[in-house]
Amino acid sequence: MAGAAAVDVTPTGRQFLFGYPHVPRDSTGVHDPLWSSALFLSDGRTPLLLVANDVIYISRETARRVREGIHEQTGIPPAQMMITATHTHSGPMTVDQVSNEADPAVPKTDPRYVAQLEEGIVRAAVEAYRGARPAALGLATADGACVGGNRHDPAGPSDPEVPLLAIRDNSDGCLMALMVVCSMHPTVLHEDSTLVSADFPGMTRQYLQERVLGNDCPVLFHTGPCGNQSPRHVTQSNTFDEAARLGRLLGESIIQSLANLEEVSDVQLGCAQATVDLPIRTMPSVAEAQSQLEAAARRLDALRRSGADRREVRTAECDWYGAEESLGLARAAASGRLSERIASLMPAEITLMRIGPRYYAGWPCEIFVEFLLMVKAQCPNCHVVSLANGEMQGYLVTEEAVRRGWYEASNSLFAGPDSGLILVNKTLELIKPLTV
Repeated sequence: MAGAAAVDVTPTGRQFLFGYPHVPRDSTGVHDPLWSSALFLSDGRTPLLLVANDVIYISRETARRVREGIHEQTGIPPAQMMITATHTHSGPMTVDQVSNEADPAVPKTDPRYVAQLEEGIVRAAVEAYRGARPAALGLATADGACVGGNRHDPAGPSDPEVPLLAIRDNSDGCLMALMVVCSMHPTVLHEDSTLVSADFPGMTRQYLQERVLGNDCPVLFHTGPCGNQSPRHVTQSNTFDEAARLGRLLGESIIQSLANLEEVSDVQLGCAQATVDLPIRTMPSVAEAQSQLEAAARRLDALRRSGADRREVRTAECDWYGAEESLGLARAAASGRLSERIASLMPAEITLMRIGPRYYAGWPCEIFVEFLLMVKAQCPNCHVVSLANGEMQGYLVTEEAVRRGWYEASNSLFAGPDSGLILVNKTLELIKPLTV
């Protein structure tokens, strides 16, 4: 049994668009709508619910409230729900981040929009549950290399696999839902864009609905581990036309794969959940962080003056952003506020769902793709969905990121690579009993 629904969660008024620091980026309109897209599944024993949302983050508080609200109306256990964010950088703020507290351009999250978002998530989930009917499940895999790769090195680690899960209505054979996981930052659009947008994932959804699915077929777009993944090296510009171009490329790849769907005859569902504590990163002193910020600013200025390649300049800009945020974290650590925030994020939650022969692991972080690749090396049919059921105020990074001082490492609250390895090992542990 399966049901699907989508609810428009586009802000109705002016909102600060979150994703880039130091820019007073209030929305001036809407380019394309934001959606909460829900999929309900049941094999008669185990109900599962997944909701993908076109926002930058889902906070732990939002995840808790909406799961409780959905449970009250459906009876589905909260532990058998996965609430995710696509991570668009052209949508409203949904979380106050400690690293941005000193940024005068970044306001506090608007509680009115958070309430609108939460109402939309609950409504989409309940509609999907109430619309459940006999269905068939099909699986395929598309190639997502067209939308980007490793942002530090185009030849570096990445995962272009885009697993597809399609649901057909038994009564007429039509597709009633499509679920996609793509490990890529939705950052075609930059800080100069002031229109609300789901970025390339929204363009992919629109293309699929126009070409093959129809507007009544929800598309759940989950973002996989993409902490070090970006469209930077494949984009020709940072415009809506370019986001649409990448959306079409990914859409075409998905359409080609849908032609070869493999139907699953015996759909067994399962779910497991665990919580883990992550080791805290040792923060620099305020003086050290200030020195690092000044060095990052000098390097960025030198690249701009020399007329360096735009991609190299963008990487240096991000390093500068990270140094700014690291200084904010250092100040928060010195005042004692950081320990309070970290305590509110622990323990980290892992949700593992079995859907037929596949596993979907929900991790609550912006995490480097190397940790996904570790999981897949042991279990190739396990796919990780990031930013699930909460966020972690930054990245989980590799040892290389720490050693080379990449901005993701300076933005992290938790120690790398140990934190990522804990998620990997616990996920592999959770898979074992679900294989029986």
